[in-house]
Amino acid sequence: MDFIPSLINCTNLLQLGVENNQLKGSLPKSIGNLSATISALGFNLNHIYGEIPSEISHLAGLTMLDLAKNEFHGRIPYSIGNLQNLQKLSLDSNWLEGDVPNTIGNLSSLIHFYLGENRLQGKVPVTIGNCQRLLVLDLSFNNLTGAIPRELFGILALSISLNLAGNHFSGPLPLEVGNLKNLAELDVSQNDFSGELPTTLGSCNSLVALFLQGNSFRGCVPSSLQSLRGLSNLDLSQNNLSGKIPKYLAKFSLNNLNLSFNDFEGEVPIEGVFSNATAILVLGNPRLCGGVPELHLPTCTMKQSKKHRTSLRIILLVSILSVAIVAVVVSETIFCCSKKKNKDLTFDSSSMNAFDRISYNRLLKATEGFSSTYLIGTGSSGSVYKAILGETTIAVKVLNLQRQGVSRSFTAECEALGRIRHRNLIKILTFCSSVDFQGNDFKAIVYEFMPRGSLERWLHPNPEIENQQDNQAVGLNLLQRINIAIDVASALDYLHRHCHTPIIHCDLKPSNILLDADMVAHVGDFGLARLMLEMNPNQSSSVGVKGTIGYAAPEYGLGSEVSRDGDVYSFGILLLEMMTCKRPTESMFEAGLNLHTFAKMAIPDHVMDIVDPKLECNDEEEVIALTSNQRRQATTRSGNGCNKNDCLIRMIKIGVACSMESPQDRLDVSNVVRELNITRDIFQERRKKP
Repeated sequence: MDFIPSLINCTNLLQLGVENNQLKGSLPKSIGNLSATISALGFNLNHIYGEIPSEISHLAGLTMLDLAKNEFHGRIPYSIGNLQNLQKLSLDSNWLEGDVPNTIGNLSSLIHFYLGENRLQGKVPVTIGNCQRLLVLDLSFNNLTGAIPRELFGILALSISLNLAGNHFSGPLPLEVGNLKNLAELDVSQNDFSGELPTTLGSCNSLVALFLQGNSFRGCVPSSLQSLRGLSNLDLSQNNLSGKIPKYLAKFSLNNLNLSFNDFEGEVPIEGVFSNATAILVLGNPRLCGGVPELHLPTCTMKQSKKHRTSLRIILLVSILSVAIVAVVVSETIFCCSKKKNKDLTFDSSSMNAFDRISYNRLLKATEGFSSTYLIGTGSSGSVYKAILGETTIAVKVLNLQRQGVSRSFTAECEALGRIRHRNLIKILTFCSSVDFQGNDFKAIVYEFMPRGSLERWLHPNPEIENQQDNQAVGLNLLQRINIAIDVASALDYLHRHCHTPIIHCDLKPSNILLDADMVAHVGDFGLARLMLEMNPNQSSSVGVKGTIGYAAPEYGLGSEVSRDGDVYSFGILLLEMMTCKRPTESMFEAGLNLHTFAKMAIPDHVMDIVDPKLECNDEEEVIALTSNQRRQATTRSGNGCNKNDCLIRMIKIGVACSMESPQDRLDVSNVVRELNITRDIFQERRKKP
């Protein structure tokens, strides 16, 4: 940035734009000495670091200041409020921290304001209400807390977008949201909002996109939302919403409707958007039924008579109230006693959010000084311990800070998992960033404990270790492998398509797939994860991330940027490994032969020669030592042999299609999920037949 002082003598300079280059260094204080006539500064998409110099406020004629997508840190200068002619201020995608200065309220000419993807904290200043000309306001993905000031909803000019996603805003969504009658996009996803959806949302009748997912909203979807006829995208997923799915949604021209992971009940409509299974998501609502066949929901039973339903409701209501009263009394008694008995050991994982910290001493005590007795795994980035806090079993990943890049990995994982919630993603409960008793830096991440261990353990069990433990990892049957594949693909689909800022995992492999008590797979280890700063599906914020040899996409080795297609490649290799039980790094794969070509050459007639022998056993999963021909003949004679063969071929084909060398030739992850679900349906349906 040393060229800045040389421009001071350019007294008639009106605009300076050097965006989208490879400029490095800090912004010099001399920038405040540029021409008094300058109206626009564009430094976005570079590698400029350091603090934003307060001297920039001397440029009182600025109408546009764009410092986005750099590496600025520190606080937003208080003096920024002196730039009262600013119409566009872009500070997004940096490392800015501290509060949003209340001097922002002095920028009454502001039209576009972007602060997303920083580390800003505290509450939104009420002075934001002075910016009455705002069309766009983006505060997304920071650490902002508290209630949204009602003054914000008094900015009636807001018409393009209000984005508050990925923070820790709490309390109910204010009724004043209904004032934004001209707003096209409202995104309050991934926060801590609670209470019922305000009926006043129905007054925002210009909305095209409404994102409410990842909160704790409860109750029914208000009928007032039927006035939002212009909606094309509606996401209500990952809340506590209940009741029946509103029938009026079928009359909307929706392109995407996500109702998953709530408590909706009853029959799913089949008209309008509900007729297109690719446009709707209803997963995680166990009481739903009906809908189009592609949704694979159970058939709805006959409706009960009104009299019977009414009687049943009364009985249930009385029963629930009685049980609730008893439960409250008992729980209060237990709570008081346990609180007195051992206050230090209480730990409620449900109350933790991704950025609450836990002390080093608590982790030290819970693992008895990080004893090897509690050690359940080690890797290049650190060690994992099993521990119990109160009544909660946790996994503690203690990072090896002597290894280069581990601190960055810690930050990446906390940020990625702090933004997302999905049943097939490992849940981060809290973290510890402290100093140990020897004065050394200490970093650890606390996850929900996965009692069934990693997929690596199930595919490649160590006989000595397994015999010493519970001998559970003796193999996975075909249905279990299909289910695990669906779980992992669903997690990828969510990361790639349904996060507000798409996330690329960059390191899919069996050791990063963990299984809970019900054998549900969870994708973990986001240490290499990258947030896609642009919606371009083949571009993200990092170059040359290699992941793990054998699983990383071939284009990464040529310096290509990480992409969704790279994750799909890793998934393809993972799927082929699940089906063949061969690692992509085995010695047999050399001289042009790899796991992809090995599987591709076997399709269709020789698939049974390459699959894991455990998959060819009988329903009791007994391992029988047979030759390839004998195994093939045995499974063909069995009741579902052809069915199993067909499904094995389908699984191998999906793995091959995902791991094609050219990114353009690979399957899209949403198609992967669909194909896997079809395969499972075929397998289960034919197993039912005699």
